Amino acid sequence: MKLTGRVLHLLEDPDKLRLQLDGLDLPPAHGKRYAYGVNTDLMISGRACTYGYTGAILGPWFLENFQEIVRRDDVGRGNYQVVVGGHAYGSGSSREVAVVAHRGAGIRLVVADSFQRIFQENMVYSGMPFTTDRGVVARLVAGEDVDLEGLAAELPPFFRAVSAAGGLLGYGTKLLAGAVSPTYPVAVPARAMNIAEKIIAQRTWAGPGLPDGIAAVEPGDQVLCRAGFRGVHEYTAGMVMALYDGEWGSAPVDRPEQVAAFEDHFVLISHDAVPALAKAERQSSAMKLTAEMVEVCRANGIRLHGPGRAFPAGVCHRLVVEDYALPGDVIVLTDSHTPTAGVLNAFAFGVGSTAMAFALRTGLIPVTVPKVVRVEVTGTAAAGVSPKDLILHLIGDPYFREEQWRTSPTDTAIVEFGGPGLAQWNVDELSVLTNMTVEGGLMTGVVEPCEPITRFLQERRGIDASPFLVHADPGATYQRTLQLDLADVPLTVATPGDSRNRATLADNATVSIHNVVIASCTGGSLADLRAAAEVLRGRAFAKGVRVTVTPSSTDVAREAEKAGYLELFRSLGAVVTEPGCGSCIGNGPGIPLDGETTASTTNRNFARRMGAPGPVYLVSPAVAAASAVTGRLTDPRLLP
Repeated sequence: MKLTGRVLHLLEDPDKLRLQLDGLDLPPAHGKRYAYGVNTDLMISGRACTYGYTGAILGPWFLENFQEIVRRDDVGRGNYQVVVGGHAYGSGSSREVAVVAHRGAGIRLVVADSFQRIFQENMVYSGMPFTTDRGVVARLVAGEDVDLEGLAAELPPFFRAVSAAGGLLGYGTKLLAGAVSPTYPVAVPARAMNIAEKIIAQRTWAGPGLPDGIAAVEPGDQVLCRAGFRGVHEYTAGMVMALYDGEWGSAPVDRPEQVAAFEDHFVLISHDAVPALAKAERQSSAMKLTAEMVEVCRANGIRLHGPGRAFPAGVCHRLVVEDYALPGDVIVLTDSHTPTAGVLNAFAFGVGSTAMAFALRTGLIPVTVPKVVRVEVTGTAAAGVSPKDLILHLIGDPYFREEQWRTSPTDTAIVEFGGPGLAQWNVDELSVLTNMTVEGGLMTGVVEPCEPITRFLQERRGIDASPFLVHADPGATYQRTLQLDLADVPLTVATPGDSRNRATLADNATVSIHNVVIASCTGGSLADLRAAAEVLRGRAFAKGVRVTVTPSSTDVAREAEKAGYLELFRSLGAVVTEPGCGSCIGNGPGIPLDGETTASTTNRNFARRMGAPGPVYLVSPAVAAASAVTGRLTDPRLLP
């Protein structure tokens, strides 16, 4: 590629960004401060994602509102050919449309200090060139013709094989025809392994006609694993099946009984409490995506969850835990919060649309074996300290925020949660830990076998979990082992912009709050609603504070109604909705209004993530409830 267009540097300084958009080309010199964690919500907003999934549709929306500077189609009109970012480029959602939007805006090469795992995989699988070598920018500016295919030659073997096949789906066609063999050794000696390594090794594809499983894997290996449950939702189902149809036509989906689609992201967009502007911008196009999902489910025999559907409604991550996941499973959905199911001692992670199309046809999913950080939780949580406080405290630590575990561009990492401190919480509460590992730049989290898991599976599904549980081997190795005494965990918040922006609640006690959201896969479980209700009983909301409550599933709503929690919320003036994702992604009640600051139990607080500008603080359900009472961020233990 020769540089015939321009280079866009995504810098921390909005004035320098504005100068570029006004026509100034910055030199490729080192020393610029690049924006940290340019996330997929900033690359392509949840609103724009409702409009479709082609480059022609999404290109003009690329980076709209980034730094509150970029306007619609600024990048396309600016003739940019290369985009340059900082660390953690591509944080957030698994939406592959973020890559599509780059292409639609004319970007042919992405350069960054480091890439988040899902975004990087989406680039590999769809054939988007990228590099962490900033020297490439200088070479292009100097007029050199840079071999973009040569960049792929620096990738690990499986990524190279995918690139040579023209993408993951082309590779899948060759695999189904028996024309490829594993790109990794399968006759390997046994070694002591941690939980994730054992699950991956047990399900690694050993080659055509051979049973799955090899003796061992280790960090950095890239293997194909037999996927168990696979899932999609309204934002992704149409794109997944369009890719599927384009490569394999009407060929049947592998093991359709282990596949489901979820109507959860758009089910609250028509609610009376949703601002009229949000409805006008999103509702019609969102309903078209929903209709497309319903049709592809019918045509391919895929079960469908949602209001009035054959299977119950709720947030996909919650429903996978309730109905599908088992210890030892490999679970994938086209959603970054798939790690929720890691709470059941499973290996669960989010993937993009191309990877899901591949998994639906072949039954396999690519896995880069992660580095594993073991977090041993000890002690007893002080009154008011919840798993939300623990995970915000953990992912805000410099070790995770700065990705100090990383030694190469394609590294991945996960957390293995263990220790006696876990037993004081139930699966609802522990799922917050695994869910939010992705917010720390990690692939997933997995919980070691413990009493809450066995109790949940027995009570919920009548299953004896013991045959499925996966324990780490004695002598297993870890990238690092962290000892975390719950006595050292304060009530914690994430300040606006990123879930890794760790701060203590005490240091933010003067922040005024106008909008409170108790919802989502990290804040809408029965345990979450109970925690909020216990704070609110006998109290009232502060004047002018809006409160929205959204249960995470049909069963959660039923149990919360039976316990009187939902009626309590209604009696205080809260908007209580049906189950769904809602305002977490700007598609339901709780979208911030002009001038509002929000306290939310959701898992992500990127700029405009909730559908409108305005600062969002991430908090626990108890803190959210206490903040509704006082109108400022409040420690519930200090309420009179």
